[in-house]
Amino acid sequence: MADAKELEQKFWKALKSDRTVMLATDTVPPRPMTGIAEDERSPLWFFTSSQTDFGIALEGRTAQHATGTLTAKNHEVFASFSGNVVIDNDRAVIERLWNPFVGAWFEGKDDPKLRLVRMDLDSAHVWLNEHTMVAGVKLLLGIDPKKSYKAKAGDVDLG
Repeated sequence: MADAKELEQKFWKALKSDRTVMLATDTVPPRPMTGIAEDERSPLWFFTSSQTDFGIALEGRTAQHATGTLTAKNHEVFASFSGNVVIDNDRAVIERLWNPFVGAWFEGKDDPKLRLVRMDLDSAHVWLNEHTMVAGVKLLLGIDPKKSYKAKAGDVDLG
């Protein structure tokens, strides 16, 4: 099994590089969402609208369990992760995370439809992907590429 610390570092690096994840709860099917992490640690933050599936499902409720998946742009990292999501319109966090990409979806930081969702992560399973070319070279050298795969995946505690 791969070193948990290395897997965690690669997870945060991939998330920072391409913030798009597929996020789901028990009541909302997977949806593409932009996840923002600060300082490579939980929580993840998502901006949404009160009119989206997530906004409607979370409005006025306590935390719900959620799962997400991440695929790095270069396909070198894949991950599934879980935790609890809740609306947390913390004004200081909104100010800190606000950017032009978020602003494009809202009428400003005071838009009454704006919802900031906090995901308190508890765990992840991370896979490091060897490129097909590497696997092909291993086959040519008589090395079974499946053996090294086991050393490239593992569970990570993110809580």
